[in-house]
Amino acid sequence: MAEHQPVRLGGSVLSRSCHVCAFFHSKEEEYRVLMPFIKDGFEQGDRAFHVVDPKHRTEHLRRLQDEGIDVADAQRRGQLEVRRWEEAYIKDAYFDQYRMIDTIKDALDPAKKPPGKLTRLVANMEWALEDLPGVHDIVEYETRLNHVLPEYHDPVVCTYDLSRFDASVVIDILRTHPMVIVGGILQENPFYVPPDEMLKELQERAAEKALE
Repeated sequence: MAEHQPVRLGGSVLSRSCHVCAFFHSKEEEYRVLMPFIKDGFEQGDRAFHVVDPKHRTEHLRRLQDEGIDVADAQRRGQLEVRRWEEAYIKDAYFDQYRMIDTIKDALDPAKKPPGKLTRLVANMEWALEDLPGVHDIVEYETRLNHVLPEYHDPVVCTYDLSRFDASVVIDILRTHPMVIVGGILQENPFYVPPDEMLKELQERAAEKALE
């Protein structure tokens, strides 16, 4: 089996810990940091799986096109798949973390990409700000992904707008990712908490809240 090429992201090389939270202050910063990673994937023949805000889908495709990516051809060949939130996280107007984990596993299925290639998954996470059932399970979902993603070598980047999420949520999200992008720089996350430990903490919090 062919070896994967090094994956460059945020000015560094991604380690085997491929679950990344990427914090940004604006869309311009987000695209400036992530577009080289996305474009490099296309040049290496990797598959791209993107989940976007439905309001921004047209703009997202335009930005890819402006970078020289033949969007229509890539979609036709299956190299590019761009889903709206309601086609992924909030199907049927609610969030089910277990259903979404199955969606991620399906997206990373080795059969969907050429041998020796990766799927580079980038997901906008602002769906969790919608007033819909289940969205408050986002921290537990991000934690449970760490049980699943080590089975794959594919980079999974979850993007968060720091101006829109509460500080307490940002701190919890930070603790669920082995790697983090802050200030446009990728680094090992010293605040990462292993999933079993994090799930226990979340369960204890829920129990305490139930007693209030």
